[in-house]
Amino acid sequence: MTIQENFCPKCGEKTENEGICNNCMRSSVEWATCENRIQCVICPTCGSIKKGSIWTDVPYERQKLTEELAYDAVAVHADLEDLEIAISTRETSPNRTNCTIFVRGILYGEPVYKTFETLIAWTKENCDRCSRLSGGYYASTIQVRALSRKPDQFEKEQALKIAYSIEDSVQEAGERLSFITRTGDVHDGVDIVVSSHSLGDTISREIVNKMGGKITRHPKLIGEQDGKKVYRITILLRLPEFRNGDIICFNKRYYEVRGTDSGLIRVFDLSEGKSNVLHENGVGFRLIGNLREAERADVTYLDRDVAGILDPVSYDIKEVKAHEWMRLVAHEKVKFLRDREEEVIVLVG
Repeated sequence: MTIQENFCPKCGEKTENEGICNNCMRSSVEWATCENRIQCVICPTCGSIKKGSIWTDVPYERQKLTEELAYDAVAVHADLEDLEIAISTRETSPNRTNCTIFVRGILYGEPVYKTFETLIAWTKENCDRCSRLSGGYYASTIQVRALSRKPDQFEKEQALKIAYSIEDSVQEAGERLSFITRTGDVHDGVDIVVSSHSLGDTISREIVNKMGGKITRHPKLIGEQDGKKVYRITILLRLPEFRNGDIICFNKRYYEVRGTDSGLIRVFDLSEGKSNVLHENGVGFRLIGNLREAERADVTYLDRDVAGILDPVSYDIKEVKAHEWMRLVAHEKVKFLRDREEEVIVLVG
């Protein structure tokens, strides 16, 4: 024996450590533990998983989730090296899964092994979102209407398409409690009922951004929660009097509406082929129709600034102004609308 040799103060054996030997350290620590029972709460309606008090929409596959839960149930000592965990599962019922967990690693220079048994209890509970949905919860109602007319079917479908697209995007971003509660087709438009003020504001802004119009908000106090006033908001969204693609007559000239902005109507002059603006509050506007309703006809001949087109209904040849910007070509198709008040055909492209 030399003076440099170290002895374990606990067992008296030689050791390379300055204190307790590796064997005594291994025997004095609980290097691995495992929970005996794990509870996993799943929403039976949408499949969301509850972690603590938080619901998550992360998609899962049952076997993979089982292994993740079993793995998370194991806790190991900080000094354990080369950790390996193997898991064997057995479904004993739809709501119970038995797991055998094999744990091994290197602790203070020696391999160690342990086997644990744990039970996963699957519990069903409606999540916060599905509970609100089933109860018809809402915070805002978007009333899509139009100025001096009723929205047509295309506009109503477009508004709903925008609303559902926004709903998908906010839920993908993690806003679980922002959803469309219901929609309703009413005699003068469409109603979109939503669960949060922010979703209502986002949807209404996007509809106006893509379809034009104006927004007014009407809050109504319905009570208090946690000392804060709770409001339900009716968002009245008025679409413009004229839609994009409408053909209007003003001062005996025809225009294609291409948008509205701050009291102005952005138009395309069908006579000159140029963009222009008209005041929205002007008088004398007359709606002819919309580009979506345009008919098609053959150009039978061209004679300088006059074109003959074959009326697809009467099969008569109708002479119309051949605007230079259209660059009409004989024996090709052209789109038109009928101005029945003036009994003329309006070429639109």
